[in-house]
Amino acid sequence: MATTEDPRARSDSTAEWKRELYEAKPEREGELFSTISGLENEPLYTPDNVEVDHDRDLGFPGVYPYTRGVYPSMYRGRLWTMRQFAGFGGAEETNARFRYLLEHGQTGLSTAFDMPTLMGLDSDHARSLGEVGREGVAVDSLDDMETLFAGIPLDEVSTSMTINSPAAMLLAFYLCVGEEQGVPREKLRGTIQTDILKEYIAQKEWIFLDLRLPHPRGGVDRRAGAGVHPRRRVRVRRGGNGARPRHRRLRASTLVLLQCASRLLRGDREVPRGAADLGA
Repeated sequence: MATTEDPRARSDSTAEWKRELYEAKPEREGELFSTISGLENEPLYTPDNVEVDHDRDLGFPGVYPYTRGVYPSMYRGRLWTMRQFAGFGGAEETNARFRYLLEHGQTGLSTAFDMPTLMGLDSDHARSLGEVGREGVAVDSLDDMETLFAGIPLDEVSTSMTINSPAAMLLAFYLCVGEEQGVPREKLRGTIQTDILKEYIAQKEWIFLDLRLPHPRGGVDRRAGAGVHPRRRVRVRRGGNGARPRHRRLRASTLVLLQCASRLLRGDREVPRGAADLGA
């Protein structure tokens, strides 16, 4: 119930506020007001029920622990990146969609790949039948990646690629496209993923990499192999890992792929995409 009386005149604590004002109008019945972890939330948090050290727990925007934002001016200085998840059919169709979105105010790209690409398979593979271009764009080769980003200046937009198992290969493609546009690697921005467990659980992809491999470390190697500033490119998103110390062959192949991307990919425009034996 609304009131014109100044509540501070008769409510000098959170408990009193809750008892005299909040509980005067009961909460909706049958509703959950807990977190997704099942923790109950109080209707209001104040210094009465939360111990907060301003400098330690809150601080200032742009300063550790970044509770109040990672940038000093936050969105008053620069709006957040707006990117719509897009990708379907062939590279030409998705390129047209990308350019349409950018022309209508989108400030970044988010790439959806089809199931064969997510599985590391070519579009003409027997297991790709019926899946090519259905859930995202089909990318089989460097030519496809060049078409996908044709006419899009990669130094002006950041690109998110929802790709896990073949992430190193797709990143190598992207680096080559940037090179052909004359964009230095340190100016390329965006994200890939290295969360093979999410792929296994959410999309039933399990044939490409050994789940025992330490994918978070693989993400670091991709940063190093790409030769780019880690704060501007190859931000790695993951929700879990299955790390074991049996990854040297994967590390070596990832570094070679990214460091020599231009020479390797241009030497064989149709890159083999089958599930390679990476060893233990």
